[in-house]
Amino acid sequence: MDWQSTGSPRPVPAASLVRMTSELPGVWRRMRMWGAAHAVDDLYQGLIPAVVPYFVLERGYGYVAAGGLTLAATLGSAVPQPLVGLLVDRRPLPWLSAAGLALAGLGAGLSGLADGYALVWLLVLLSGLGVAAFHPAAGRAAREAAGDSTSAMSVFAAGGSVGFFLAPVLATPLLSAWGVRATAVFVLPALVMAAVLFRARHRTRPHAAGRAKRAGRDRWRPFLVLTGVEVVRSVVFFGVSTFIELYWLRQLHASHLLAGAALTCFLLGGVAGTLGGGRLADRIGMVRTAQWGTALTVPMLVLLRVTPGAWAPLLFAVLAGAALNLPFAVLVKLGQDYLPNRPGTAAGVTLGLAVSVGGLIAPLFGLVAQRHGPQGVMWLLPAIPLLGVALGAFMVEPGRWKDADDADAELEPAGAAAS
Repeated sequence: MDWQSTGSPRPVPAASLVRMTSELPGVWRRMRMWGAAHAVDDLYQGLIPAVVPYFVLERGYGYVAAGGLTLAATLGSAVPQPLVGLLVDRRPLPWLSAAGLALAGLGAGLSGLADGYALVWLLVLLSGLGVAAFHPAAGRAAREAAGDSTSAMSVFAAGGSVGFFLAPVLATPLLSAWGVRATAVFVLPALVMAAVLFRARHRTRPHAAGRAKRAGRDRWRPFLVLTGVEVVRSVVFFGVSTFIELYWLRQLHASHLLAGAALTCFLLGGVAGTLGGGRLADRIGMVRTAQWGTALTVPMLVLLRVTPGAWAPLLFAVLAGAALNLPFAVLVKLGQDYLPNRPGTAAGVTLGLAVSVGGLIAPLFGLVAQRHGPQGVMWLLPAIPLLGVALGAFMVEPGRWKDADDADAELEPAGAAAS
C-alpha cells in the first residue's frame, strides 16, 4: 500500500529535506542583508523631514520653500515607483537596487552642502528618485529570497520602519552640532550598503532564479483593494507621526523630551508590529492578519486620545504603532501574490506609491489642526481605519486561487489528450 492509495501526504525525499534544511540559514542571511539595505534606504526618506527645519533656521527658507523640499522628496519617491516596477518586471536589473540606494544617499547627503534653493531642491528630488529605484528592485529580490515565508519577508519590511525611525535619532544631534552641512555624513552608509548589494547581486540571483517564475494569473481587482487598504494605513501613519508630538506639547502640556518620546514609542511599536505581523500571518493567514491589524488600530487610537495624563498614553502610542504596522509586511507579500507575474510592479505600489500617498494627504490634517488644534486631528484619525476595515472585507487569501490554478493545470493535459 503506497501513499497514493492511502491518501497520505507524499513523502519528501531525504535528499530534499537535507537541501531544504541547509538553505534555511542562507535564506535568513539574505533577508538580513535586504532588511539592512531597506533600513539604510528609508533612512533617507526620514532624513529629509528631519533636516527641513534646519534649512529654515540656517538658510532662511520660508514655510512654502520648506514644504517644497518635502514635496520634492515625495514626488521623487512616490510617482516613479510603479513605472520602475514595470521596468524591473521586464528586465530584473539586479544592479538597480544598489544604484538607487547610492543615489538616495548622495542626493540627501549633498543637499546640505549645496548653495542655492534650486540646487538643494534638485538634490532632494534625486534622493527621492533613488528611493524609487531601490524599492521595486529590492522588493522583488527580497521576495525571491524569502519564498513563501511571511516571517522572512517581514524582516525586509521592518528594515524600512527601522530606517525611518533612526533618521531623526541620528540626524538631530549631528545637525544641532554642525548645522545642515552635517548631512554629508549620511553619504557613507549609502555607499557602503550599495557596495554590499552590488557585490551580492551575482550570488543571490542564481538561487532566486528557481523561484522567479510563479504560476497563476494576475488578480488586479483584489490588488486594487489591497492598495486602498495600504493607502488608508499610510494616511493614518503620516497623520500620527506628524501631529503626535504637537499633541503632547499643546494638549497634554508635556515637555519636548516627552513629546519626542511619544513619537519614538509610536515608531518603535511600528517596528515590532511589522515583525510580529509576519509571524502571525504564517500562523493564521495573511488576509486575517491584515484585517485584525486594521481593526485593532481604531481602539488603540481612541485610547491614545482619551487616556489622561502625559505618561499613560505612551503605552497606547506603542500599541497604536504596532497595530497599524501589523499588516505592513503582509500587504507587501500579498500584493506580490496577487500579481505573481509582476512582483516589481506590486512592490513599487505597496512599498512606494501607496505608502507615500499619506505624505501628500497630510497637509489636509494641517487645515484641521489650524481650526481645532492637534487634538482635533487625533480625534479624526481613529475614523480613518474604518475605511480600511471595510475594504479589508473584500480581500481574499491567495491560497484559494493557487489550488484552483493547480487543478486547471492538471486537467489541461488530460483534456488535450482526450481531444
